[in-house]
Amino acid sequence: MGACLARSGAPVTMVVRAAALAEYPRQLKLESPFGNITAAVAVSPEVPACDVLWLTVKATQLQDSLLALKNPDSVKAIVPLLNGIDHLAFLRQRCGAERTIPATIAVESERVAPAHIVHRSSFARLNVSSAGRNLLSSTLDELQKLGFDCRFMDHEPTLMWSKLVFLGPFALTTTASDKGTGEILSDPHWRELGMACIREACAVAVAEGAKLNADAVIAGLAKMPGNMRSSMQKDVEQGRLPELDAIAGPILRGAERHRIDIPATRSLVASVQTRVQARKQ
Repeated sequence: MGACLARSGAPVTMVVRAAALAEYPRQLKLESPFGNITAAVAVSPEVPACDVLWLTVKATQLQDSLLALKNPDSVKAIVPLLNGIDHLAFLRQRCGAERTIPATIAVESERVAPAHIVHRSSFARLNVSSAGRNLLSSTLDELQKLGFDCRFMDHEPTLMWSKLVFLGPFALTTTASDKGTGEILSDPHWRELGMACIREACAVAVAEGAKLNADAVIAGLAKMPGNMRSSMQKDVEQGRLPELDAIAGPILRGAERHRIDIPATRSLVASVQTRVQARKQ
């Protein structure tokens, strides 16, 4: 996001940990199907006064990252691109509902070195609540020129659950199986488990008020590149704490609230937990 926003002409400040500040490069390097980008940016240990704070941390890092936001009133809007849903309530309480603009991003990208990002998927889909239309219209127009697929959405439950009903099953199945998308779709056991998880997630999403169709989500998954791997899968492989609660938690808790049976999801969550424990030993 930082590289693409800087490429579009926006002044960008990367907020980094104080301990990393001295050695953090003042140029971002992005390798992307949209074209490689090298962009000069400012770097700061604190969030400066700005129009938009793009929150792009892991869900597990959210609370620590907000220590850098000393004065929420100096920021016009906060656009969180975190996985999951529960962070919205936290941010609204902490920073103000009026400046928190819900959004989701679907992309496979990976930091291979400080300030060096590889965008691995052929797409980057950014959906933003219509509450941010006045402030962000020109920004989304510029991102679309670079290759993003952007849109504003009026209905928040549909906006947030549209990503989660795909991401949850995708992350859980790839991590539990340690396989890519193509391998899962070609394996009857994992394919059936993944499809069942999508249907369960969609049932919970609909009960939560989202307007979604499980068949459409499944059809979308079948079109995904066969070599795609989830960030949760990579986190577990590399011994990092996965975003298991942020990604699976809303489905589990929603199912409990609405008394929806979700055996495939619970089975996949248990398998991921087993893999996490095995990596710790």
